[in-house]
Amino acid sequence: MLFLIKNAKHRSHQRIRPIVFFIPSQIPFKAPFLLTFIQFSTVFPENMHPSTLFLLFLHFVITRRKMEKTEITTYSLLNSISTPNDLRRLSVDQLPEVCKELRQDIIKEVSRNPGHFAASLGTVELTVALHYVYNTPYDRIVWDVGHQAYGHKILTGRREAFSTNRKFKGIRPFPSPEESEYDTFACGHASNSISAALGMAVSASLKGEQQRHVVAVIGDGSMSGGLAFEGLNNASSTPNNLLIILNDNDMSIDRSVGGMKQYLFNLTTSNRYNQLRFKASRLLFKMGILNEERRKALIRFGNSLKSIAAQQQNIFEGMNIRYFGPIDGHDVKNLARVLKDIKDMQGPKILHLHTVKGKGFEPAEKAPGIWHAPGKFDPETGERFTVDTHNMPPLYQDVFGETLVELAQKNPRIVGVTPAMPTGCSMIKLMQAMPQRAFDVGIAEGHAATFSGGMAKEGLQPFCNIYSSFMQRAYDNVIHDIALLKLPVVLCLDRAGLVGEDGPTHHGIFDVAYFRPIPNLTLSSPMNEHELRCLMYTAQLPDKGPFVIRYPRGRGVLVDWRCPLKEIPVGKGRKLKDGTDMAVISLGPIGNIAAQAIRRAEKDKGLSIAHYDLRFVKPIDEEMLHEIGQTFKRIVTVEDGVIKGGMGSAVLEFMADHNYTPNVRRIGVPDQFIEHGSVQELYHLCGMDEEGIYSQLIK
Repeated sequence: MLFLIKNAKHRSHQRIRPIVFFIPSQIPFKAPFLLTFIQFSTVFPENMHPSTLFLLFLHFVITRRKMEKTEITTYSLLNSISTPNDLRRLSVDQLPEVCKELRQDIIKEVSRNPGHFAASLGTVELTVALHYVYNTPYDRIVWDVGHQAYGHKILTGRREAFSTNRKFKGIRPFPSPEESEYDTFACGHASNSISAALGMAVSASLKGEQQRHVVAVIGDGSMSGGLAFEGLNNASSTPNNLLIILNDNDMSIDRSVGGMKQYLFNLTTSNRYNQLRFKASRLLFKMGILNEERRKALIRFGNSLKSIAAQQQNIFEGMNIRYFGPIDGHDVKNLARVLKDIKDMQGPKILHLHTVKGKGFEPAEKAPGIWHAPGKFDPETGERFTVDTHNMPPLYQDVFGETLVELAQKNPRIVGVTPAMPTGCSMIKLMQAMPQRAFDVGIAEGHAATFSGGMAKEGLQPFCNIYSSFMQRAYDNVIHDIALLKLPVVLCLDRAGLVGEDGPTHHGIFDVAYFRPIPNLTLSSPMNEHELRCLMYTAQLPDKGPFVIRYPRGRGVLVDWRCPLKEIPVGKGRKLKDGTDMAVISLGPIGNIAAQAIRRAEKDKGLSIAHYDLRFVKPIDEEMLHEIGQTFKRIVTVEDGVIKGGMGSAVLEFMADHNYTPNVRRIGVPDQFIEHGSVQELYHLCGMDEEGIYSQLIK
């Protein structure tokens, strides 16, 4: 079939010359085909030749058709499970087959519709055992981050909808009580499960719901967060029957289990043993021989004997929390037995599991970091589908990583800090080049900030890279441990703005509003890769103090992104173009979208629009704002963050303080939590895409 694209418009709104393509016969031509191609083209750089775009589009269509032709997998047991009630009708001997089929379903679905992968494969047996033993949703299971909960979603009535996971208007990327009664709490950020579950357990007790069980499932990575230890500390001293499951996937299963150690474990998880123990303690309480203090002393004594016999000790038993394990987290039958035996024990308990991240999919087991969120892949071969990006602009995170290494080579005071995101933020580049000068502190954002402050106090120049939404957790540390002393810490906020499919827990939309009131702080955002490099260079120069640089997830706009490093005057914006009818003030990379809307409005409506790149929200460029206030009666502000308290609010405050009275329209994220979807879809939802900005300009 011959296909002619004639006078089609590319995203730059410039006519492209007619092009003839050959369409393979296996691709059925439909009326929306050209429209779909034009929509597809908007995600690639403007300077990419239309023929290259179309070939990429053909590859996409062929791949999608092959996937659609794949026969629907039939499962002997999983197909019969719509809710956990169906699961509980099965025998325990059938659970391994359920796990096998559930794991296959996750692999099949995530290979087509990308999401978090390896973590959920590692919790398949745990998920099945929990829903088999506990009466969910009456019993509460609190997941710590939803990366590990895909199996949970599939077993709790969302299997048919799982193909929409993370898609706009589809099921949510992380469990949420707003989506399902089986999802007990918000779980996008790590380390909150113990505190939330403890609150639920205490609530059940106070309400007289003695039959309700509460379980917190936390990974070993999340245990590095301070909030987890705060919850543990409270659980050890507050009457409760909470079960905490520690999903430890950072080490292989211990095969050299001693006989006495296994004997003690079997004894302490025995239902008969624990019933006898409970009855004895209740009798001793009634006789006045045992009180709460003596009970805790007996627990400590018992834990000591257990530690001697097992030749190990752990922090949990030191906190009077009964500890069981470690056990094989992939032996679903034994896991179900253990959960059943400890289910009704009184007091807080910890069950320690050893699991393998990526279990059941060999490539993920070998490289769990890469397969945390691998994108599309072939479920049979493990081949990951990638796009040739050598003619595309770089990811902002890679510009950060490369520039940091470049700066560190010249400035021996520079060190790097990240809380468990070395690959995601590209701090890994400094770790590989100068391992002694880069630090991954684990999931501990507050510690990362204060640790950076300590190094800065002693003369170093830390670059602390934290995702914008995670920086919320270090707010007090930034104020008390960095800004108060004017310490020279560069806070690089990756994933600033709307991040897309990870949804409301991960959108980095509050940073401008929450950092703007803090004294001594410089707050900036680059419009492109060159600006990012020069802001990083500027931030490490002497006497700059605390310096925040926010930039988005994804690719920039410049293929040739390397540039000489030069200082940018702090607090100085730049005028990108003159105009007479109105002024547009933008902050950060969204200014590139604003520039497209300005060109379109000027062409379509004959308007003359000035465009200013603010660069700095704090200190703000007062000279530039005076010029704008004296010249224009119409101002439009554009930012990738909340408009309540954001850059637009700063402009309004300045105009009011200096008695300027322009009409100011603010474009940004409205006063609501924004759902998940692609960045383009969410920009359109919020009126922040080219069309939305254009419509405000021509009003």
